[in-house]
Amino acid sequence: MNIITYSAEQQEFRKRLRDFLEREVSPYVDQWEREHLVPKSVWQKMGRGGFLCPSISTEYGGIGGDFRYAVIVAEEMSRTCCTGLAASLHSDVVVPYLDSFGTPEQKRKYLPGCVNGDIISAVAMTEPDAGSDVAGMKTTAVEQGDEIVINGSKTFISNGVNCDLLIIAARDPGIASKHHAVSLYLVEAGTPGFNKGRQLEKMGWHSQDTAELFFSDCRIPKQNRLGENGSGFMMLMQKLQQERLTCVLGAVPAAELVVEWTVERCRTAVQNGKPLIKSQAVQFALVEMLTEVKLGRTYMEKLVMDHIEGQTIVVETSMAKYWTTEMVNRVADRALELVGEYGTLEDCPIVRAKRDVRVMSIFAGTNEIMKGIAAKFMGM
Repeated sequence: MNIITYSAEQQEFRKRLRDFLEREVSPYVDQWEREHLVPKSVWQKMGRGGFLCPSISTEYGGIGGDFRYAVIVAEEMSRTCCTGLAASLHSDVVVPYLDSFGTPEQKRKYLPGCVNGDIISAVAMTEPDAGSDVAGMKTTAVEQGDEIVINGSKTFISNGVNCDLLIIAARDPGIASKHHAVSLYLVEAGTPGFNKGRQLEKMGWHSQDTAELFFSDCRIPKQNRLGENGSGFMMLMQKLQQERLTCVLGAVPAAELVVEWTVERCRTAVQNGKPLIKSQAVQFALVEMLTEVKLGRTYMEKLVMDHIEGQTIVVETSMAKYWTTEMVNRVADRALELVGEYGTLEDCPIVRAKRDVRVMSIFAGTNEIMKGIAAKFMGM
């Protein structure tokens, strides 16, 4: 029995999204992988279709839906195998900072564009010398009159090339406490002093425009700060529960898809005159993989409902992020072993899946960080 139940309206949303993706995304994924970029026009089509930022209220163009819509988008996007159109990052990780902490003026200015696809968002925390350690960042933001002057660099920024609006974390060098020195700021693409560097060549996620970003005396209006000065670290901590749950929403459907492909391959591939799936060793391996995937699905759905109910599940989402992202890597490894020589070819879908899922245990806080967080909150 599924833990998450969907209304008729949500089921219709899924159907419309699946039709859209089959028409506008799936036929072009290979092309975008080669070009290492998803056209902005696709983001706009997705926004115009009502599939971006479904949690945003109708006042700003959204539908005011709950987190079930995020699950639907993540599941349907997973089936396209398109990592470049990072709708979950935009809708469920970045834009919620603006929605939760923005002023009415900031929301009116930016949220409608985030919903309709005219504005692609990104969040910039990671630096060359500060990955998961937010308090260790070196990018500075200094208040000068009515302006904030930003200097520093960020790296591994998803949507970094396409982004129109960036939420950047930077510290005030005048505040001694590292945690109280961090604030979040809104920076528009094209702002003088904000330069997009090279697009990074990665092992996987080839169509995802991950980039380096540079700030040299980048001046923004003081009203582009999110919340009070020094409140950035607490904002980040408040949103990390949903960010990590979003990672789980990526890992579990990806693992399900890998198993689905592998089962079908084992049904059709013949060895020694009979289908692979008739081998007891293959059967046992598939059952083990399916067991892990079903465990991940159950845990994911339970946490989604807890999150919708407003429960604090920092420990649980940290555990789920590390376990499900390691699980999808185990499943992909096992799948490659089962399909044999076919798993050495680029046209084998599991090859791309293996490359793409590897980074899941690293981004949004490494899995070692996840275990450390869980241990800390559990009083260890």
